[in-house]
Parts: sequence; structure tokens; C-alpha cells
Amino acid sequence: MIEGLVLLLVFQLLGNVAEMYFHLPVPGSVLGMFLLLVALIANDRLASWVRPISLVLISYLAVLFVPAGVGIMLHIDRLKNEALPIGVSLVVSTILTIAVTALVIKYSTIWLQKRKERKEARHE
Repeated sequence: MIEGLVLLLVFQLLGNVAEMYFHLPVPGSVLGMFLLLVALIANDRLASWVRPISLVLISYLAVLFVPAGVGIMLHIDRLKNEALPIGVSLVVSTILTIAVTALVIKYSTIWLQKRKERKEARHE
């Protein structure tokens, strides 16, 4: 489990360094997650290291929403004043997210099916 935690922290550090070095508009933790995804795709063995710590972290995911809830309570007046733009942006971003997710699932399924067929054709 320690290996997985170290691996997660290393990829977060790599993402933060990449963000600072290249002055990217993407948070370093997101870049780190993307780099981890690429590493997991490239090396199946890493998943066995990351899986145990990931399950532990997911069980505590609700605790991570507490700071956001406190922030909402601190800025409730501003949220009331800007409710319409916030509501519109939430609805539009939700619709876009659902559409992009559907497209990613569709095309990744097609890609994985073709990859599987090529792999099976090589073994025959």
C-alpha cells in the first residue's frame, strides 16, 4: 500500500512541476492524474500498486467535500446575488460533460474493440 501512496504522490509532484515549468493553465494535480493514467495504460503492474490505496482514499472522499461546504457558507450572499449566471453555467457544463463523456465512451469502446480484434488476429 505504501508503494501506491508513493506512486500517487510522485505523479502529483510531476504534475505540479510540469505546471510550474511550462506555465500551463491546468492544475498540477490534474496533470499528475493524466500522467498516472498514461503510466497505468502503459504498465499493467502499476495498477496492483495503486488499487489498495485508491480504495482507502475513496472511502474517505466525503471528507474532502467539507472545505467546499464551508466555502459555500462563507460566500452565501455572493451566491445569492449571482445565482442566475451560476445556475446557467452549471446546467450548460453538465450537458457538455454528459455529451463529451458519451462520445469518449463511444469512441474508446470502438478503439478497444479494434485493439482486441487485432490482438486476437495476431494470436491466431
